[in-house]
Amino acid sequence: MSNVFESRSSLNQTATLVDRDAPVKAFLCVTPCVIFLYVNGVMIFTLRKKTVFQEASRYILFGHMLWLDTLHLFMSSLLFVSAVSRITIMKNVCLILLAAAQALYQVALLNLALMSLERYVAICVPLRHAQITSYSRTNMAIGVVWTMGLIQCLSELIIFYCVDTTNTVMPLFCSRTTLFRLQIYKNLDLAFTCVFFVLVCFVIIFTYVSIASVAKSASCDKASAKKANKTVLLHLIQLGLCAASILIGVIQDAIYLYIDYLTLLHIMYFCFLVFMILPRCLSSLIYGLRDQTFSFLFKYYITFGLKRQNSCKTEI
Repeated sequence: MSNVFESRSSLNQTATLVDRDAPVKAFLCVTPCVIFLYVNGVMIFTLRKKTVFQEASRYILFGHMLWLDTLHLFMSSLLFVSAVSRITIMKNVCLILLAAAQALYQVALLNLALMSLERYVAICVPLRHAQITSYSRTNMAIGVVWTMGLIQCLSELIIFYCVDTTNTVMPLFCSRTTLFRLQIYKNLDLAFTCVFFVLVCFVIIFTYVSIASVAKSASCDKASAKKANKTVLLHLIQLGLCAASILIGVIQDAIYLYIDYLTLLHIMYFCFLVFMILPRCLSSLIYGLRDQTFSFLFKYYITFGLKRQNSCKTEI
């Protein structure tokens, strides 16, 4: 799940065919990752430049999403490069990489629910918004999300070192398929995935419907409600992309017996790029540009101050 490219990675050890397009694919994958790692870095830097960005719950959760997307993007790229380069990794290092990627994926999923709830409170309970989404309560909610996201990770670590007798001390191709061989890992992954997706889906749909109903009332700021509804809808689209990335693994398992190895590699690469890399790259940028206060400062830093100079020349 944390790396779509890993579904049938064990084939990579035995296949005699070589994907001649591997360097091109690696370049096309790593290049946007590097670009958007820089963009996310500028966004994180921008959030540090104003007090309101560090105290308002909306920006705190946005900054949390930025860190999650940045770290997950880095982990996914690292695992992808090791896959196309056929690099073997020591067992303990591989375990840490996979556990971290899995935890980041699940926390990012739960963070979508937090962001939707924050918009729900802002529109549906505006008078209590500052109290409910205070700095301390927002950080407490993030702590709860991390606790939930680490449960599966810690469970797999305990099973791996205390129960699993199939693990090896030799370097291996780093993927969940090669490292987690027991059926209990698949059952655990399926259980947590279903619970988290149902929970987040319920929260997002509930907040979307609630904001839409409040927007119809005469006492509501319709412009703010409409914008909040679009934000929650964006969360739902992100959730759909996350669900698609999981279904891809199932599809690959179903078709790998009926197609040749190189075709499977092409499909896995396409799915990895479209459903794992691009959403992580674009979602943060879309959120940042939709907020006028943040967008103005971000454009200033991303253009090294040229944006403000040009605006000043225009005014003159």
